Amino acid sequence: MISSSIRGNSGANIKASRIFIYLILIIFAIYYLLPLYVMLVNSLKPLEEIRGGGMLNLPIVWSLDSWRSAWSSAQIGVDPSGLRPYFWNSISMVVPAVLLSTILGSLNGYVLTKWQFKGHGIVFGLLLLSCFIPFQIVLIPMAKLLGVFGLAGTTAGLVLVHLVYGVGFTTLFFRNYYSAFPTEIVKAAQIDGAGFFRIFWRILLPSSGPIIVVTVIWQFTNIWNDFLFGASFADFDSIPMTVALNNLVNSSTGVKEYNVHFAGAILAALPTLVVYIVSGRYFVRGLMAGAVKG
Repeated sequence: MISSSIRGNSGANIKASRIFIYLILIIFAIYYLLPLYVMLVNSLKPLEEIRGGGMLNLPIVWSLDSWRSAWSSAQIGVDPSGLRPYFWNSISMVVPAVLLSTILGSLNGYVLTKWQFKGHGIVFGLLLLSCFIPFQIVLIPMAKLLGVFGLAGTTAGLVLVHLVYGVGFTTLFFRNYYSAFPTEIVKAAQIDGAGFFRIFWRILLPSSGPIIVVTVIWQFTNIWNDFLFGASFADFDSIPMTVALNNLVNSSTGVKEYNVHFAGAILAALPTLVVYIVSGRYFVRGLMAGAVKG
């Protein structure tokens, strides 16, 4: 009787603790999702309805006009082009920057763990140091470098900037992941006559799926959401989405169209939201697989 009573009390305590944990999680989820709800709801309202107050209320009249305007006709600075051309500018910048930084990071991690050379620890330390350099410090040297290469104000220049700044992070991810991979397999492949790239392509790369997902999500999010590099190094024809959104919100011509601003903000955030919704679970799994060891 006593043991059953104890088990009953412990079961009730566990149930109460779970309810408390879920309640806290729900409160935090509501807190973090509330801004998204406000933006989404007000982007579907006419401007007159927003001016009447009640930003948390559902629209009385549902309308997608603000989304069409934000995409194709909103005033971006002095150009009524909407966010569409700048969206494609960001795509043409993000995709090659993510691919190149992931490839370079994987090769660096491979060399630093399986083809170690004298001073490899110093090289890794310098690459790791680059992860902690503030953006503002590299602005002037990078501007000079882009000018020397003739890439100032171009999308290719922005790709180079994000490649240089991101390769330290990608190297860190892949180095930590490959450090747990059995070196004996690599040595056996060398004995069998496999070379540098064949070992990488046939042995390490097929097992790198989790850390590739981590790297792609990390780089995509950082590059897409970057504002400082885009505002500093982009010309009018290469302005990324975040800079265009800032120009949309701060445009001083005409009436402030808050519904268009909300729609534009969601359009700017939509790619990263899609990436996290589709592959967010793989991010945590891959990050744990590539956790720092030793």
